Amino acid sequence: MFIDMPLEQLQAYRPPRNEPADFDAFWSQTLAEARQFPLKAVFKPIETGLRLLDVFDVTYSGYGGQPIKGWFLLPRDRSKPLPCVVEYIGYGGGRGHPLDWLLWANAGYAHFVMDMRGQGSSWRTGDTPDPELDGANPQYPGFMTRGILDPRTYYYRRVFTDAVRAVEAARSNPAVDTRRIAVTGGSQGGGITLAAAGLVPDLAASMPDVPFLCHYRHATELVDSHPYQELTRYCKTHRDKIDTVFQTLSYFDGVNFAARANSSTLFSVGLMDDVCPPSTVFAAYNYYAGPRQIKVWPYNQHEGGETFQNVEKLKFLAALWQ
Repeated sequence: MFIDMPLEQLQAYRPPRNEPADFDAFWSQTLAEARQFPLKAVFKPIETGLRLLDVFDVTYSGYGGQPIKGWFLLPRDRSKPLPCVVEYIGYGGGRGHPLDWLLWANAGYAHFVMDMRGQGSSWRTGDTPDPELDGANPQYPGFMTRGILDPRTYYYRRVFTDAVRAVEAARSNPAVDTRRIAVTGGSQGGGITLAAAGLVPDLAASMPDVPFLCHYRHATELVDSHPYQELTRYCKTHRDKIDTVFQTLSYFDGVNFAARANSSTLFSVGLMDDVCPPSTVFAAYNYYAGPRQIKVWPYNQHEGGETFQNVEKLKFLAALWQ
């Protein structure tokens, strides 16, 4: 069922932004600290049995110089540097197997898939631990309240930094046209996409699908589903920390990153989404500073458009890079 505002109200929904005064300084310092470590992007060719694609096992330095894994896929038949799609993964998932990522390379693009630090144990495997915690292995969710009492220790500070460095790693490969980089992902990957779009000023495009990590407090007041429920349960127990929690989250809100993003974008939203409510998606979309489009899936929940949305994304990039 529809759980949120009518579409006409969603299209105009621009709630007040909770933005800390030092938002830009915080992220500028965070990225400057990360860039003190050499990127050290290594692309190791691997055999997958795929005859039309070249596949590479990637390692690069993310937050704190810590090693982040990924996949890099290329059409084998290529004669010049290619536009590249950098992709981020949904909550609890990891990079899995290269066979999970065949769309973009088969469409003629370079494709860089960033593994998720500490995740990859819920629905697709991952290979990147989070050394800031224990360094042992990827873990089962949740991640929403790790270090949440201070933006400097919050989990997504590391993830969003990894995401920016993933773009830099993709650009370091000579097979990539550095001027034509798009970022994309669904749910958590959509929220990370918005962070990258706000933090990397010269991207060509962003494609956030049913983005998570937006308009946090409003989300907790609308739905009782995971992963936002992790915040609700934390605040239920830590009654005296509610203001601190949402102050920290203001540094990681997709709405604030969207207001800084200047690349062309294609959003998607499901109007029956009870995980990432439509008003949280539209809050980010309506503040997005660059040229914007949104595909609305009226009778879909958090799955959004799925394959139908991929068709829209292929058309979007083809028009952008024709």
